[in-house]
Amino acid sequence: MQHGFGIIGCGMIARFHAKAVQELPNARLVACYNRTPEKAEKLAAEFGAKAYRDLDSLLADPEVTIVTICTPSGAHLEPAVAAAQAGKHVVVEKPLEITLARCDQIIQACQQAGVKLSTIFPSRFHHSSRRIKQALDAQRFGRLTLGDAYVKWWRTQEYYDSGAWRGTWELDGGGALMNQAIHSVDLLTWFMGPVAEIVAYTDTLAHQRIAVEDVAVAALRFQNGALGTIEATTAAWPGYLKRIEIHGSAGSAVMEEEDIVKWDFAQPRPEDEEIRREMEQRRSGGGGASDPAAIGYHGHLWQFQDVLEAIQQDRPPLIDGHEGRRSVEVILGIYLAAQTRAAVQFPLREDPVLAARTAGA
Repeated sequence: MQHGFGIIGCGMIARFHAKAVQELPNARLVACYNRTPEKAEKLAAEFGAKAYRDLDSLLADPEVTIVTICTPSGAHLEPAVAAAQAGKHVVVEKPLEITLARCDQIIQACQQAGVKLSTIFPSRFHHSSRRIKQALDAQRFGRLTLGDAYVKWWRTQEYYDSGAWRGTWELDGGGALMNQAIHSVDLLTWFMGPVAEIVAYTDTLAHQRIAVEDVAVAALRFQNGALGTIEATTAAWPGYLKRIEIHGSAGSAVMEEEDIVKWDFAQPRPEDEEIRREMEQRRSGGGGASDPAAIGYHGHLWQFQDVLEAIQQDRPPLIDGHEGRRSVEVILGIYLAAQTRAAVQFPLREDPVLAARTAGA
């Protein structure tokens, strides 16, 4: 069966979705919608799709079986729910939404409609990420002791000024954490497991006319007892590769961007030599460290392939709504810890942070 994709929201990230769909042998992009019709028309013309001027018409198109939501972060809920109710499978760009209640509404709508839901986290599909996860599942690290995520990027003032939604709590949902570092937060918790407690600081130090943080630091205790840190910023010129470090009593691994740069275990295995040879042939460029458009789309391609397989096999996608919700909960916990100057326990019972922030607290 060939699936037809419809893209809702035709900003920068939508082109990465369109490029990924273009390479799928059993799918094609058939429809685009944006509140500004010219954006939809431009994307549709480039990829041979049809531009719609209203969302209901796109959702009524029988050729559309899957929609991808590429609207601003705080505007994912409404089109996602509408798509589910129209019987379309739903793929949502990160974050799933900007509050836990809105995440839960999307999850519930898709469950009630019997459609698949996937949250975009393409870094999980890269070879290096899977190597580390396989080693973790094989318990090669021994007892996990420390897990760290560093996202030290640079964004210009012009970047934040380029869209009225950027840098707002209402639509961006946060700053360096919710918009940029969420991929690394997802990987860190995928590797290390659930979070038990967080303390944190956030601030806005290098940008103007934004309500959200451009610097954040957090200390974590995971449920397995290991400790960890998250450092995220869009105020570190010129911007450096994101980095994740996993350490345990019997091994350590470090990943920069999509390359493994350290791979050391007390009990060597034959496959370690292959990984070290791969380490000598680093492929990652600058990623999105200083340019939000300087990312690849192959992670999206691999994730879309998983969604298609999940539909065919009638199983949940590897990154479903619950998986997408987890990183939002961790980031909201960091915001709450920074706001209250107190340790925050998980799971969160509610997410009052956004309301307090937008009220000017």
